[in-house]
Amino acid sequence: MKLLAKIQLGNLALKNKMAMSAMTRSRADINGIVGDLTVQYYTQRVSAGLIFTEAIRISEEATGSPLTPGIYTAEQIEAWKKVTKSVHDNGGVIIAQLWHTGRAGHSIDRNDKLPLAPSPIAIRGMQHFTSQGLKDYETPREITIAEIQQTVKDYGQAAKNAIEAGFDGVELHAANGYLPSQFLAESANQRTDEYGGSVPNKVRFVLEVMQELISTVGGDKVGIKISPFHPYGDMVVDNPVDTYTYLVEELNKLDFTYVELMKRSPYFPSPAHYPADDEIALFGSMIQQTVIANAGYDKASAEAELEKGIAGLVSFGTLFLANPDLPERFEKGATLNEPDKATMFGGGEQGYTDYPFLNS
Repeated sequence: MKLLAKIQLGNLALKNKMAMSAMTRSRADINGIVGDLTVQYYTQRVSAGLIFTEAIRISEEATGSPLTPGIYTAEQIEAWKKVTKSVHDNGGVIIAQLWHTGRAGHSIDRNDKLPLAPSPIAIRGMQHFTSQGLKDYETPREITIAEIQQTVKDYGQAAKNAIEAGFDGVELHAANGYLPSQFLAESANQRTDEYGGSVPNKVRFVLEVMQELISTVGGDKVGIKISPFHPYGDMVVDNPVDTYTYLVEELNKLDFTYVELMKRSPYFPSPAHYPADDEIALFGSMIQQTVIANAGYDKASAEAELEKGIAGLVSFGTLFLANPDLPERFEKGATLNEPDKATMFGGGEQGYTDYPFLNS
């Protein structure tokens, strides 16, 4: 089985080609500090060749949802050290996903400050989960050039903090409608300065952040996650193929390790003008770094994806959530636990650390 074969990812020797994708779990405290349950949660899943953490806020300004972790205070860094030490002591590899939510936030959980975004355009057709329940999205404040420059530096500092905390690398979360992908989409970016208008201008922010991460911690410790055809967060790109082709071509000029390429979800249909092309075949074939295929895979489809020869790894979300020993279950053809959707966000050990192992 290709999924269970070893692979070298940059300087990282991975025990298999199965990655656990980032999944927000909303179990940090109000100060963005993770606790002992989070240590247990990630340690339980060290059979993954590679673990991506839940999205981690790079700064106070990056805050979008309540009870999500950060990596910008000394206390947060110290808490993550417990996670990385336990994962490493048990033979795992773990990468921190760096997160700025942009307009996907609410002032309720931002000290009454509106979220920042490329343009003052609210997310339509969705509501935001806040500490006071679901709320309509607010119209964000347009981020200034100075704030863009500071945000790029914040990403660099967060990457430095992640390495201090013991992570094996960092991933720029440029998918799912958060700040980096907002710059790429006309539904969120109507700027007329150097960060809007033309495709090169819209791509500029993502490239500047990647350059900052690479210069800060080294390209062998850097990757990026993108979702070209996934419209979550009211992401509508006028010409997604041209935009993401240009992005990939520019990323190919940089020295870093991998691209996690997320496929569209059947739960969020793409706009009518989007092509029907498979993202891995279309964009993955252009990417010079290692491709990690993401979203919606099971054992059979993941194995088939690796057989095609474009993706080097496959990342799994809810399957790893509900099955901490997923590689063993795949190897033995064992029955899989079903994820409990009601306990995915917030709470305690239920739906977090209480999923049974095969031998339990």
